[in-house]
Amino acid sequence: MQNQAGGVTAKMTIGSAAVQGPLWGARAHDWSTLQESTFLPIYNAVLQRTGVGPGVGVLDVGCGAGLFLQQAARLGARVTGLDAAQPLLDIAADRTPEGRFLQGDIEQLPFDDHIFDIVTGFNSFQYAANRAHALAEARRVTRPGAPVVVAIWGSEEDCEAAGYIYALGRQLPPPPPGAPAAPSPFALSVPGALRALVESVGLTAGEEADVACPWVFPDEETALRALTSSGQAVRSINATGESAVRAAILEAIAPYRTADGGYVLRNTFRYLVASA
Repeated sequence: MQNQAGGVTAKMTIGSAAVQGPLWGARAHDWSTLQESTFLPIYNAVLQRTGVGPGVGVLDVGCGAGLFLQQAARLGARVTGLDAAQPLLDIAADRTPEGRFLQGDIEQLPFDDHIFDIVTGFNSFQYAANRAHALAEARRVTRPGAPVVVAIWGSEEDCEAAGYIYALGRQLPPPPPGAPAAPSPFALSVPGALRALVESVGLTAGEEADVACPWVFPDEETALRALTSSGQAVRSINATGESAVRAAILEAIAPYRTADGGYVLRNTFRYLVASA
């Protein structure tokens, strides 16, 4: 059932949330202060494209530290966020006290049917153990005809962070014999893949657009703190240790070091606006 009170509601995490929550919550402060703001261009593009404004009911699944919802609330929207990581939700609630923030699983949304005017997921559906089921849940809680926005990485060739992502992957142990390999982080960025997934759950795929989201860090230590704050990075650190992961990251981002000792990685993220 829909949670009516403001603040944060905690619940037992299951499914994807049981895995992702501890990873993304481990370095919540660094994520929220150093990395999350790199997504502001796509947040603002989606807000403008969907016409979020006063009284619009917005749900962001995998809301993280709530920066997107903070921007939506400033436009007058009624905002709700769901995430697996309690530390990120605590930051989100501090940022937007009038919002509602719940700990839970995007594959089992704790809301009634057809109650939101827009549902968004920024780099969240792709981390679900069952992506189609997570998208079907988003469709279920969205009003008929209202938008469901799915945001993912852009094309691999348009993302200078690709080397960093693959460097993290190389720190992980191989899957057990007979187990399938993990899908590429860019699997949904292949032409047609995202539309096919969206349409497989009964959503109507509409406009797709790419948005430039550069990652800019003033110095090496800031870059390392930011780039070790993601759930993927924490997973790699748990496997091989902090020093190995930091070394792998520095090697991957070396081509993007600037003359003043900072780093600039030019990336593109993609969003698709579907309708429920």
